[in-house]
Amino acid sequence: MKKMIGIVGTNSDNSTNRELLKFMARHFKDVAEIEVVEIKEIPLFNKPESKEVPPLIKELAQKIEASDGVIISTPEYDHAVPASLMNALNWLSYHIYPFVDKPVMITGASYGTLGSSRAQQHLRQTLDSPELKARIMPSSEFLLSHSLQAFDDEGNLKDQIQIKKLEGLFSDFVLFSEMVKTFNQTHLLNKKEAENFSWENL
Repeated sequence: MKKMIGIVGTNSDNSTNRELLKFMARHFKDVAEIEVVEIKEIPLFNKPESKEVPPLIKELAQKIEASDGVIISTPEYDHAVPASLMNALNWLSYHIYPFVDKPVMITGASYGTLGSSRAQQHLRQTLDSPELKARIMPSSEFLLSHSLQAFDDEGNLKDQIQIKKLEGLFSDFVLFSEMVKTFNQTHLLNKKEAENFSWENL
């Protein structure tokens, strides 16, 4: 049984991205254990001189490192991911590096027609940064548009075509996470590069 972490990419109390991850946790329970985690309580990143990372961030980093893969579901604000998600990623690349070579699947739900497509592209670029170095599943997008109308009263997706697409993408992600395990020849080097990287030295 795969163990996955599903990160709700917003601090909103009423997010359809949270609903999407909860649906995935239920729908794929026979394939993977998906723990849905929140970023609502993460403090504002302030680059402390002590280089001390808050316990909440350390706990999340440990969960990411122990997982077989991470699913991030993001809304789109002004063609980008929410500030709260960027804040979380800032902490998760500050003297801790849980995302290095970690398989990541990106999903997104939005109230409009585009399904967070630009935010997903923004997130891909961020996760590919020198301090994060995640392994993002290529050529895949799950874009849930009109998300306020997408779920029934039990929190299940109503559109069978969308469900089939999500099933296919998640099946691919399980295979992708297995493949990434074989890409371990440079893991220690990648982690060391992330640790040593500094924009000030460029």
